[in-house]
Amino acid sequence: MIIDTKDSLRLVEDATQELLDWAVAIEQSDATYFEKAQTIVRRLGAHYRPDGLTEIGFWIPELTGEVMRQMDVYLEVLTPLEPINLRATEQIVTFYRNRLRLKQYGEYFWGVIAGMQPGSRNQVGSFYWLRYLDLQEKLRAIRDVVPYSLPYGVFGPAELYDINSLQQQRTDLGYFQRTASSEPDKIARVPAPINILQLHVGTASKEGTFEGLTRIYRQISDKLAKRIPLTPAEENYIGYDAVQLLPVEPTIEYRDEYSPESEFFSFISGQGNYLQIQLKKSITQDWGYDVPILGSSATNPAILGSLRPDEVVDFIATLHNFSSGPIQLIYDLVYGHADNQSELLLNRQFLKGPNMYGQDLNHQQPTVRAIFLEMQRRRINDGIDGIRVDGGQDFRFFNPLSGRVEQDDAYLLAMSDLVQEIGPHQRLLFTIYEDGRPWPQEGWEEISTYRDLVTLKPDSYQWGPLIFAHNTPALEKFWDKKWRRVCEVIFEGENWITGCANHDTVRRGNQIDPNGSINWHLGNTLPEVLKNAYDNPAVTLWVYGFSPGLPMDFINATMRAPWMFFRNTDERYGVKVASEEVGFLDWQITPEIYASDDQFKRLKLTGFRDLNPLQHFAKLLQKAIIETDYNLAEVVQACQSFWEEKTEGGEVLDQEQMHSPEIANFLRKLNVPRLKAFALMFMEDCYDACNVCHYHADLSPVQTQFNLTLRRFRHNHSWVRQNLQGTDRFNKISDEASTVYYGVRSNPEDSDEQVAMVAHMGGESKTITLGDWLQLDLAEWRVAIASPGLESGDNLANLECFELADSQALLLERIRETA
Repeated sequence: MIIDTKDSLRLVEDATQELLDWAVAIEQSDATYFEKAQTIVRRLGAHYRPDGLTEIGFWIPELTGEVMRQMDVYLEVLTPLEPINLRATEQIVTFYRNRLRLKQYGEYFWGVIAGMQPGSRNQVGSFYWLRYLDLQEKLRAIRDVVPYSLPYGVFGPAELYDINSLQQQRTDLGYFQRTASSEPDKIARVPAPINILQLHVGTASKEGTFEGLTRIYRQISDKLAKRIPLTPAEENYIGYDAVQLLPVEPTIEYRDEYSPESEFFSFISGQGNYLQIQLKKSITQDWGYDVPILGSSATNPAILGSLRPDEVVDFIATLHNFSSGPIQLIYDLVYGHADNQSELLLNRQFLKGPNMYGQDLNHQQPTVRAIFLEMQRRRINDGIDGIRVDGGQDFRFFNPLSGRVEQDDAYLLAMSDLVQEIGPHQRLLFTIYEDGRPWPQEGWEEISTYRDLVTLKPDSYQWGPLIFAHNTPALEKFWDKKWRRVCEVIFEGENWITGCANHDTVRRGNQIDPNGSINWHLGNTLPEVLKNAYDNPAVTLWVYGFSPGLPMDFINATMRAPWMFFRNTDERYGVKVASEEVGFLDWQITPEIYASDDQFKRLKLTGFRDLNPLQHFAKLLQKAIIETDYNLAEVVQACQSFWEEKTEGGEVLDQEQMHSPEIANFLRKLNVPRLKAFALMFMEDCYDACNVCHYHADLSPVQTQFNLTLRRFRHNHSWVRQNLQGTDRFNKISDEASTVYYGVRSNPEDSDEQVAMVAHMGGESKTITLGDWLQLDLAEWRVAIASPGLESGDNLANLECFELADSQALLLERIRETA
């Protein structure tokens, strides 16, 4: 239904005055400044009411504080006069524009509007923002900082959305009724899961959207209910009772110029209040951490196939209603920093100044602090079960009372204590902190405790030293050199997220010098080594079968799919970012992947038909960036002159490849705009290459089944998550040739339930005499799980003495006496 807003849209004076009176009463109360702000910001943004009216509120201190000139500020509402195809790549739609004056009190503008069209699953709502003329008489926009829907990105207007109806219609309300506390005056906290699967929405399904993930999980759920066997790829999605998504809030967008104008919501023409607006579907590709903060209460439209918030709730409900039992969903929240684009979108009170990511956020300003928490509250009301707080060490401030820079632990703890509200059901969420303080101080890997926040909040978790630190298990002796940190995991890691592969560590693997000390026992090529390093049977068995803590796996590692830091959202530094990621071509991309018809289509059109010339040019680009200190004009000249030179290894490209007409033409025409275009194509092709759907057919059923068996073992032996204690033992045997971990431990509640483990963590084959090492009578033990290659044949005919090769491992369980 399209509402005719030409005459019906108006400010409702009585209701507006009531809203204004409420705001005045709050401001004049005896509450603290922060307490007042916490109450007021709950009503910021646009709220569609059951009576059909819409409440609007904006905080605009940047204009209300202007004393030399009072700005002329008004609400602009843009309502479509024809249906919008939400799946169209591009379209031009007629809108009707209404302009209304809101009521000001202090730094806030308020209004109650009749006639605005609410968005829903099947209808696009009215779009809105504030407008004013700046001192140069240029029309500017003030966007809603805490919207529910941003279908055309952070630089476009927000969409009014009927969020209450969405919540009432969700199909998992029974789940919230069961998991919320039944005790009066007590709000239950969601319990910690047993293990977690980390996903990036844009690359974890063929569609690259929430819809794609919903399709996968519904299909798997149906198969499990009907006892239909799963494919190896499908097995990689199950056996977890929680899924953690990389950030799904809106990211920065590509800027041809440093301008606040939208690329996806563009004014084409107009006559009076009838406007032709070009709508483009967002094509932003980002791993999620490059956020402008504005709109963090909404979902990145690039990962919404339908551009509807309902799509997110559908996925959450699918997990909660999963046939084999509910699966929790964890959001990764980024509130510790903002990209520089935030300067185009937020008023200056949100920002403290530049930092290594872009901008520091001003958590200490009371209204800003309240708005950030309100952003998070709206975000978690999607119905998720947990949060992971990114970069906890970045929440710092200068305390004038102490004269020191201090950690804002109070804010970090407040993030964990926000109450989720789904209808009448309230919950506190399971919380993970990423906090490597004193990172980025030199030596942080060795001196960080990773315990500051779990000490303050014992029911929370932190990323442990093996999941947080820049792990590079493709190197020789890696697990021997990490021994001190490994022992910390074993003896104090029960509140740590454990494992080895995640979005950051796999990316770090791409940065290893290919000529360095590689553990070639893991494979014959760099891509083989990397895949076997991060999806390693010995590591997985040690983590799941023996180690304390909460294991997390990364889908790109278990799918053996490529991964890197990608973004097509950076015009300023895009070439530099691309040059820093060229190791991806060595470590993650094989000639076979590159040659595939559906891979690297853009770069092939520029002349790079084969992987080898692209690798060569990428390294020359990286060299040119360093030598010219990122002067792009000089980079172009350097690339053209470097092309004929030898690589560092002394090898030259095949002459036919070097002088192919396509590459010669590419180099001859190379200039700064073309170089930027190359970097953009590189990022977009690499993003496509990271989608796990390309690699399903290459998976080993033996490997995926082994991993799934270990996940199920963990669920059936939840006591393993506790720290080792008492007579439990864990040790290693290490020399120049190999490193082997081994140990034995008991269930604290049942000493007769024991497990023993031995895992070859790298190097040459080793003879194992586990009974001698642990003083065990192996006649009382049996094999619980053996890694691929050990599970059949005569390899384990004699448990007293057997051989383990690199990455092989064995889990034993003690045979319990029967009555």
